[in-house]
Amino acid sequence: MEPKASCSAAAPLMERKFHVLVGVTGSVAALKLPLLVSQLLDIPGMWKHRSDPVLHIDLRRWADLMLVAPLDANTLGKVASGICDNLLTCVIRAWDRSKPLFFCPAMNTAMWEHPITAQQVDQLKAFGYVEIPCVAKKLVCGDQGLGAMAEVGTIVDKVKEVLSQHGGFQQN
Repeated sequence: MEPKASCSAAAPLMERKFHVLVGVTGSVAALKLPLLVSQLLDIPGMWKHRSDPVLHIDLRRWADLMLVAPLDANTLGKVASGICDNLLTCVIRAWDRSKPLFFCPAMNTAMWEHPITAQQVDQLKAFGYVEIPCVAKKLVCGDQGLGAMAEVGTIVDKVKEVLSQHGGFQQN
């Protein structure tokens, strides 16, 4: 089942499911991905079928919202600089900025505290993307401080908030 952008994009909100595209980077916080996806799939009205791989333009047309969780320091730098050398960064670069894009930074505290990180986060915000801020805790490496990806519940609540603002998506 391959998404048809021209048909589903034109369909009234009441008749179609809500599509969330989740981008994953190389952060250790990617370990939370199964739990995050599992809880996202519990949201009524969420699209739940797997399709064949599609190109970055098809994905941007298909998705109503993009969530990059976790967003590691490497990919943050690429996106802030406009580098698109893989499928995820290409989708982000081609993203329809009239649709929400959330990003969840996740990196070591020393990387988070580096001055370039604040500049890169600000650049993504200038593009109109929405940060779901990282949190302070003991990281996998043993360091204590800011840099951990936001809690899964916080991320899911943000997605639900957008879903409620676009009320009327088809219930499962």
